[in-house]
Amino acid sequence: MRLILRLLVAAGLAADAVVHWRFAPQMAFVQGGSIHGDLLFRIQAGIAAVVAVIILTYAARWSYALAFLVAGSAVGALLLYYYVDVGALGPLPDMHEPVWYTEKTISLVGEGIATVAAAIGFLTVRRRPEDGDPVFEPEHARNF
Repeated sequence: MRLILRLLVAAGLAADAVVHWRFAPQMAFVQGGSIHGDLLFRIQAGIAAVVAVIILTYAARWSYALAFLVAGSAVGALLLYYYVDVGALGPLPDMHEPVWYTEKTISLVGEGIATVAAAIGFLTVRRRPEDGDPVFEPEHARNF
């Protein structure tokens, strides 16, 4: 079960990373803010990819929490900017886009699955006082 959760989180974050990376050049023309839309999309893609690798490497509470924050914030941003025209927020450009297309669906589904799986992983992984990372614990060692 833990392996399935990790794979779901990583796959969802990978989908998020790929979609953001592919659409980064198109976001260069977004108005407002001091951070350009293409840079923002590349940063999101990079963070999602790094966290996907982290969750595959460490199935600890901290890694699930990090994955939850990255995926959950992406879901929130996608839905906010679809439904509400908030304009430029500080350094962030006006990312309002009230159209829906296949890539946006892929991103939302991936981010949503990653968010839910990361929350479940966070709530179900057991703490170990030694190092807090149960990934490398052999199955037979739990009985001792």
